[in-house]
Amino acid sequence: MFNPLNPDGVAPPVRKYVHTMTVPAGYKLLSVSGQVGTLPDGTIPAGIEAQSEAAWANCLKCLEAHDMGIENIYKVVQYLIDPDHRNAHFAIRDRYLGDHDITSTLLFISALAQPEMLVEVEVFAAGPE
Repeated sequence: MFNPLNPDGVAPPVRKYVHTMTVPAGYKLLSVSGQVGTLPDGTIPAGIEAQSEAAWANCLKCLEAHDMGIENIYKVVQYLIDPDHRNAHFAIRDRYLGDHDITSTLLFISALAQPEMLVEVEVFAAGPE
């Protein structure tokens, strides 16, 4: 569906992502607002694993509302407030993504919308019209 490419002359990715991705002509684009680790009942669980799991589950639910799934994601932006959370977050992200290629950005920031929030995940997807 998408055309992933790691161009010559650019260092290889350090994790599971690609440097570039094209979306076929005629596809509808979907932008999913940053999803935090909030559960459907509005509570925020403790810990990076539980919050990453909730954030990715929320992203998947948003995609499904538009008849899309993980295979439709072409770009992911992740925000973490603690660099020590990187590996735990990526373990959950990689479980959701499986073998699916994406472009990816990871940012470490000082805070999210509420003090107890540890992670936010934003996805961009595309699918046939």
